[in-house]
Amino acid sequence: MKALITGAGGFIGSHLVGALKDDGWEMRGLFLPDEDASRAQESGVEVFRGDLTDPGTLAGVADGVDVVFHLATRVLDYGSNRLFREVMVEGTRHLLEESARAKPRFVYVSSIAAHGLRRNIPGADEDATRFPCGVPYSDMKMEAEDMVREFCDESEMEWVIVRPANVTGPGSVWVKDVLDAFYRGPLPVIDGGVHPGAFVYVTNLADGMVLAAKSKKAIGRIYQFRDDYDITWGEYTAHLGEVIGKEPRGSLPFQLAWGMGLFLEMILSPLGIRPPMTRLAAGVMGRNLDVSNARAREELGWKSRVGLDEALEKIDQWIRDVYLPEKKR
Repeated sequence: MKALITGAGGFIGSHLVGALKDDGWEMRGLFLPDEDASRAQESGVEVFRGDLTDPGTLAGVADGVDVVFHLATRVLDYGSNRLFREVMVEGTRHLLEESARAKPRFVYVSSIAAHGLRRNIPGADEDATRFPCGVPYSDMKMEAEDMVREFCDESEMEWVIVRPANVTGPGSVWVKDVLDAFYRGPLPVIDGGVHPGAFVYVTNLADGMVLAAKSKKAIGRIYQFRDDYDITWGEYTAHLGEVIGKEPRGSLPFQLAWGMGLFLEMILSPLGIRPPMTRLAAGVMGRNLDVSNARAREELGWKSRVGLDEALEKIDQWIRDVYLPEKKR
């Protein structure tokens, strides 16, 4: 089996590369022209240089591959709809059009944010009604999901949609960004910090993506991957803070956090400045996103190989070995 991985150099992509290597796959990675691909090359990944926003650079990218894992996305939590659409929707369209000749299975990596943020969705399954919420990342994920399904059905390509929960692990945004926020100033929790973290550990997610790529049952299906970790955002934030000698201070009501995020995005995003609060952060940390993972368990046989204690130990070690030394430089 041979896979094409977009976003192979990213946090999730690098762990997917490891999982595929362990499973005996051949791999090709799509990298931007000036992106560092040395780590992937060391893992045996064939490097293809191109840009999703420039379809002329993608010719041949999917030739000879059995599965496309499309992870590349705009990872920032602020910016205009245009910037998100350019990569997340139009970039996905370009990749689909180039893949249509080879007709590999197309595994699109979406997010539970595609359900729409700003509301509690405990137990929501893959078929639950989704709602646009005005957050570009969420709304573009929703639009891209629909496009993947429609395009693949019309082109007679197999498709699978993967919706990760909040991906954690050493160096993830839900580790590094929380730590950075502690250093910027007092870090409050949102809505009392009472909502579940709704996490999936990155290697558990990679396991699920490989299963989805190989299973016949997965064709034309959506899968949500969420670990059954019994930890709230308040507990998680306090744990990370303890490692660096800090602690959360105060709590922002959800509606206030959402409103602050909207205001700060409107003022700072056009200037290219990251807002200290965004609607995406408020919607993730201030609402219950404990979606159902039953379908992945029942149809794919997926389970959390890395439990909560081990996950936190690995994160703590990364903070001590990597994050803190870099912070002191």
